[in-house]
Amino acid sequence: MPDVRLPSVLLHDHLDGGLRPDTVIDLARDIGYEGLPADDPLALATFFDQSRSGSLESYLQAFRHTIGVMQGHDSLERVAYEAAVDLAADGVVYAEIRFCPALHTRHGVTPVEVVSAVSSGLHRGAAETGLVWGLILDAMRQEHRSLEMARLAASTRHLGVVGFDLAGPEVGHPPREHLAACRHARASGVRLTIHAGEAAGVLGPAYIAEALEVCGAERIGHGVEVIRDCLLADGEIVDTGPVAARVLDRQTPLEMCPASNLATGRLAPEDHPIGMLYRAGFNVTINTDNRLMSSTTMSGEFDFVRTHHGFGLHDLARVTRRSLEAAFCDHATKLRLWEDRIAPAYVEVGALPGGEWR
Repeated sequence: MPDVRLPSVLLHDHLDGGLRPDTVIDLARDIGYEGLPADDPLALATFFDQSRSGSLESYLQAFRHTIGVMQGHDSLERVAYEAAVDLAADGVVYAEIRFCPALHTRHGVTPVEVVSAVSSGLHRGAAETGLVWGLILDAMRQEHRSLEMARLAASTRHLGVVGFDLAGPEVGHPPREHLAACRHARASGVRLTIHAGEAAGVLGPAYIAEALEVCGAERIGHGVEVIRDCLLADGEIVDTGPVAARVLDRQTPLEMCPASNLATGRLAPEDHPIGMLYRAGFNVTINTDNRLMSSTTMSGEFDFVRTHHGFGLHDLARVTRRSLEAAFCDHATKLRLWEDRIAPAYVEVGALPGGEWR
């Protein structure tokens, strides 16, 4: 494959999981945050690298420091601005960036002001880079503020909010616990994606089913455990159970994040199911999840599926198109991005991007 940075569409990236280490140090000094495990950017990056954490719960512990410094308008705006710049530099042309506003109010900033600060930073970064973006507001599934966050999402659409999500530790917190919030988001015209089947173990398929059938999710965050509802033979999927069949038949987009899944699931690179799922026809998309904690980028995720799962140029073009189709932006934006920025770049390197946009 040519040594180029292909344009990509990113549907699953956490704002508090993508800070620059030197920015964490700067913000900690500016707001008086104490307790960072290191004051050197390289040493701090090493701490934040959770690629060997072994569980979602352990992986999430590092966020106490990024969230700790993301307090106050200026901090939030800077982090969002830098996220836009970093993503665009890596070839991302469209990004849906998610975070939970309720976690960033310790310095007296209201949730609406939190969203406004992040929106301002993204606007500034987009003006410099051409990145197109949307915001997804998270509710933490282990807490009881999901309806508040859904209402916030509905009331801040003018600030670029396009979606609502449930995130956080999965085991013991099934999607149906937040049904009221999901219903409010959908009734308000806010699009819905839910983390499910990321780290629920044997309950993964059941949580995926709940997210889809009970809560009405349009996309599934991660969904890696749908493989538990599949019959495998010689490294391929040969049959599907009822949940996997539903996901496959309805082409539900799976926001897969390989580097993150390797970290939380103790998987070897070749054991990630993304290749099997893709070859079996599942609607796989490729994402970063947390660029800092997983020490990854979109170009790095592309390299991963090329190296370990046999993806070629045509496959990357196809996945990128599927990601854009699944995005929560409007049709005109999708058409413009596809025709002006994505398809020509893939054609230039010899890929078949799939014809004109529908």
